[in-house]
Amino acid sequence: MNIGITCYPTYGGSGIVATELGLELAIRGHEIHFISYANPIRLDPGIPRIHYHEVEVSTYPLFQYPPYCLALASRMAEVAEAYDLDLLHVHYAIPHSIAAMLAQQMLAPKRRLPFITTLHGTDITLVGVDQSYFPITKFSMEKSDGVTTVSDYLRSRTVEVFDVRNEIRVIKNFVNCDVYHPDNEKTGAAQFAPAGEKLLIHLSNFRPVKRVLDCVRILAEVRKSVPAHLLMAGDGPDRSPAEHLARDLKVDRHISFLGKQDHVERLIPLAHVLLMPSELESFGLAALEAMACGVVPVATRVGGVPELITDGEDGYLEAVGDVAAQAARVVALLTDDQLHYKMAKTGRWNAAERFCHEKIIPQYEQYYRDVVARA
Repeated sequence: MNIGITCYPTYGGSGIVATELGLELAIRGHEIHFISYANPIRLDPGIPRIHYHEVEVSTYPLFQYPPYCLALASRMAEVAEAYDLDLLHVHYAIPHSIAAMLAQQMLAPKRRLPFITTLHGTDITLVGVDQSYFPITKFSMEKSDGVTTVSDYLRSRTVEVFDVRNEIRVIKNFVNCDVYHPDNEKTGAAQFAPAGEKLLIHLSNFRPVKRVLDCVRILAEVRKSVPAHLLMAGDGPDRSPAEHLARDLKVDRHISFLGKQDHVERLIPLAHVLLMPSELESFGLAALEAMACGVVPVATRVGGVPELITDGEDGYLEAVGDVAAQAARVVALLTDDQLHYKMAKTGRWNAAERFCHEKIIPQYEQYYRDVVARA
């Protein structure tokens, strides 16, 4: 198939999932056309059957805010016509689904161009419920030829808040278990922990919902019992406050702020434990990637996370903001090799059996066929 994919090309879950999906589809023989204002993170345009089409937004003195949605719709229509796309698959509802709907209408006199909207979380739980965007978010879902979510939680939340009547297909996030795999030797860990400290890791866009300051507090508690070093991968508004807190708690020498990382599959296996103290997660992609790498997640019992992590088997779930409880779980994992080994093996097995790309990508392919057939 010829598939157009639009996502935010930033260091966030929706963009990462969209990019990884496109890469996997290209490997399986599909022609994938990314349409966005910048090259998505983790995307190498040199890969066969991967194409990138930039959306250029003109600025005029009349425009207080450049009309990206309109430029995106025009580019979608151009690419769809030039490359005979079978469908558009947009990630994150606003404004991508509205742009896809406009592109569909632009091409209507010539052909039918179906589009699928995948909801990832904050487009529903945060942006969509804002009164400024609520009506257009609901409208965009109702006009989509297909809607998917990444967890049962997000589907239930979408139906509850927006009273959406169309079918919402749950296709959960995935991980390439050939790329994300354990490194039992922790090759390269010494560059961060030369004294042999155990490594913790956190990956996110450093927005307030991720509670990155809790990661710093957890490390401070853990270090009272066991030597540990924290890797902070990503960037965003809470990075500076986290750096200040690290200095206040006198653990700044034991934290490496690494910024945005293109190859987290090389970084995650170095750690023993992943910290994911989020206030809300619709799925928890970072935890899945960690589990595939044999890194045990210590997370919060929110949103769709319990659909991924089974508490006490392949990770731990604690209450949001309970730093002491999360730190205690980390200490237990770092001081009991048998416990860590058992949970790491279980996590790897569950990632491979339930969320491996070979099991999830065919679900998208079947959904594409279903939507195109209905169109």
